[in-house]
Amino acid sequence: MDLHLTVQRSLAPEPGCSLEHAVMTSCDREPIHRPDAIQPYGLLLVVDSTSLKIIGGAGDIEGRLAPDWLGRPLADILKIPESRLHDEKRPSLSDLRVAGLKDETFSILRHAQGTHLLIELEPVEAHNLLTWDIFGEIDSTADRFERCPDTTSVCRQGAAIFRRLTGFDRVLVYRFMEDGTGRVVGESRNDAFPSLMNHHFPASDIPTQARALYLRNRIRVIPDITYEAAPIRPPEAGLAGLDLSDVQLRSVSPIHLQYMANMGTRASASVSLVVDGVLWGLIACHNATPRCLSEDIRAACRTLAGVMSRQLRNKEELVTYQERLRLRNAMEFVTSHFEVRHPIESNLRSFMGELQSLFPCNGFAVISDQTITGTGVLPDAENLHRLHDWLRLGTNGGIFVSTMLGKDYPPAAEWPERSAGLLAITLPFRTPTCLIWSRVEIIQTIEWAGNPHKDTTEGSDVLRPRASFRTWEQTIRGHSTRWTSEQKQAARRLRRVLIADYQTQQLRELNATLAATLEERESLLRQKDFLIREVNHRVQNSLQMVASFLKLQARSASNEETTTALTEAQHRIAAIGLVHRRLYRDEHFGIVDLGRYLEELMEELCSSLGGDWQEQLHLSLFPIMISADRAINIGLVLTELVINASKYAYDGKAGPLHVGLAQTSDRLVLTVSDQGECTPQLKGTGFGTRMMNAVVNSLSGTLTYTTLTPGLEAVMTLPLDSILPSEADASTEAALSQPPYPYP
Repeated sequence: MDLHLTVQRSLAPEPGCSLEHAVMTSCDREPIHRPDAIQPYGLLLVVDSTSLKIIGGAGDIEGRLAPDWLGRPLADILKIPESRLHDEKRPSLSDLRVAGLKDETFSILRHAQGTHLLIELEPVEAHNLLTWDIFGEIDSTADRFERCPDTTSVCRQGAAIFRRLTGFDRVLVYRFMEDGTGRVVGESRNDAFPSLMNHHFPASDIPTQARALYLRNRIRVIPDITYEAAPIRPPEAGLAGLDLSDVQLRSVSPIHLQYMANMGTRASASVSLVVDGVLWGLIACHNATPRCLSEDIRAACRTLAGVMSRQLRNKEELVTYQERLRLRNAMEFVTSHFEVRHPIESNLRSFMGELQSLFPCNGFAVISDQTITGTGVLPDAENLHRLHDWLRLGTNGGIFVSTMLGKDYPPAAEWPERSAGLLAITLPFRTPTCLIWSRVEIIQTIEWAGNPHKDTTEGSDVLRPRASFRTWEQTIRGHSTRWTSEQKQAARRLRRVLIADYQTQQLRELNATLAATLEERESLLRQKDFLIREVNHRVQNSLQMVASFLKLQARSASNEETTTALTEAQHRIAAIGLVHRRLYRDEHFGIVDLGRYLEELMEELCSSLGGDWQEQLHLSLFPIMISADRAINIGLVLTELVINASKYAYDGKAGPLHVGLAQTSDRLVLTVSDQGECTPQLKGTGFGTRMMNAVVNSLSGTLTYTTLTPGLEAVMTLPLDSILPSEADASTEAALSQPPYPYP
């Protein structure tokens, strides 16, 4: 039902167009903002915005304003200064009054429309100017709205206030529903009209373009539906199709006039209720006899509608806030009491009652795999399992909401008495889990103001306005009560919280498993450490025993060559023993700082060769971490080179000795040089020479000699790849160098 502007599947008629022509087309395509005519109780002047001369108009301009109006300057006709028409600080002309030819006084409204100015002239009574009484009415009305507890009370109070203010026979507060239909939620009337309280109206009664105009023009008046439209003239002015969206006097479609006549309404007014920029509803005023609303009453209605709209928003926001607060508190209570040591599925089943109370429902269930735990009115287990499988296939972000489950999931049409509405949360756990809140069918009887189906002329497709508004009842089945937007948002929030709890629990279990694994590894490493240190202790004892035997044997040997060989053997054993001591004294098994090791080796070797060597020794050692077995080999080579320098360069006495260790690019260089006069045999075939060559070859290195003047320099070059720690050694070092993992 278009209470004041709507047409039923009609086309905006040309001036003089018949009803038969208008009813042939679709109402949602009717250009009702371009009727090319006005209601004749006022006048319309169309002015060129550049020259400010009148180029067209509508109504009895000659008889009520000026006989020779066409082509004249607007300022001359209205008898106002031309400067006022250009005054940007005061663009409105609503404060001005124009005297007519028949003792009439007109108010002025100005609208800019492209290259035109549209000037509305509407007759006013002198005593109808705004008074302090109206301001007082506005103030007291705002106070009454403020005291209303909810939107229902605001609508009922608003209907009574607007009827008292306008004097109309019936005032309805009409609200637009989510599906586009309308419902009367407030009413005040006398005996001239029947009651339409709680009656519904189809969405087609107020088409899209009519709703857009209700947003643009907040008040609309039709003083008498029996008027004869006044066309815009002259025809040669080319003003056909002029946009009259903002014009209060705009003519009404003949279909709508017939619609009002069928309702028994002679005059009407409508005031828009706009909440946050959206058309919330209408205040619809009906009168059985012609009735006009004066300018001051329209201004008061416009103001009161704004006050009422703000109160409607406040009441709805209060309800929304309270519902959100309740849902948040209830959700936090449930999730905060979950037992962290129990699986999330077990917690869900332990708090069935609390979860069910989150959203008003008739039944609640937790479904996972082959297990269903439910309470209240629900479908049987087999249907629940099938419903669960269907929900898991959905791509709705894990949330499914329906108030007509049989439409979305056809099998549910067989059991609406057990579930007609559903709110479901699917959880992507290791075992897929689903929470469902179910509502049973609510059988509703909706009262329509007449049959909502379109009336047609018998035997044709011509659509006409509904002729009857007698109560027409319709029974609605298969629907449940509506799930609110707050409930949907809370469901999404609950899903996020449950998934986060599940992930935290999984992480906690993973950390516990990792902690146990690391503890077991630490235990194994401690056992390994104990065994290695025990082996080292025994190796050290064995090496010391061998060294002692060699020392005793050297003392008892009568051959100098034998004594020398036994002494060299002691030095070699000492080099191996030093590596073992360095290796197992460090924190990282298997890895040795070569520079530090060689420094200690030289100190011990010089001590065994004689105290004078300490002053002659010069070290330049680069620190580098290498494998322990490689360090032993390098230590043996260095020991052999030093023994050779002592034996051949200085004939067993102390002399200057330089030992260097450096890294160049991808190679390690060990240098031993002396300043002795004697030069050893570079191509020796003794045990020491063969041993050095074997060790150097095993490391993929080279050993070269350079004769100095005086002295000899031995250079051993090794590729880093052959001596650096292996990946296994490095990983072991990294693991042992880290502190214990912090577990929650």
